[in-house]
Amino acid sequence: MSTDHKPVDHSPQRLQNVYVVAQRPAELHAFYESALGLKLKFRDKDRWFQYGVGNTSVALACTEEAAPATSGLVMVFEVSDFAGAQERITGAGGEVIGVRDMGAHGAVMSLRDPEGNVVQLFKRAAVAVTAAPSA
Repeated sequence: MSTDHKPVDHSPQRLQNVYVVAQRPAELHAFYESALGLKLKFRDKDRWFQYGVGNTSVALACTEEAAPATSGLVMVFEVSDFAGAQERITGAGGEVIGVRDMGAHGAVMSLRDPEGNVVQLFKRAAVAVTAAPSA
């Protein structure tokens, strides 16, 4: 019997999104769309504008959507789960700020790195599996 265990890989799967915390996202949307030619992929009123850029996304977020960030850019890394993340983050000198459940969209864990920059981990919502009807 082998006692070899494969280490669990907790590294992000991909850069899911980078967003700009904007005071006036609707006005910035007009700029990014016309000046840079970004194609709108998703919009939540004037709160969130998301563009597809290659195989990732770039977005504009109002301050309420971007909380706890108040300005700047936020990197969002997609992960398979949050297991052990809090311990790894605090053990490396960071701080977990909180987790936001976004229902069918998934969940986001917000953290600050040792210099205070906000970074988020995004976990997709679990896909519901329905049982096949029995014959």
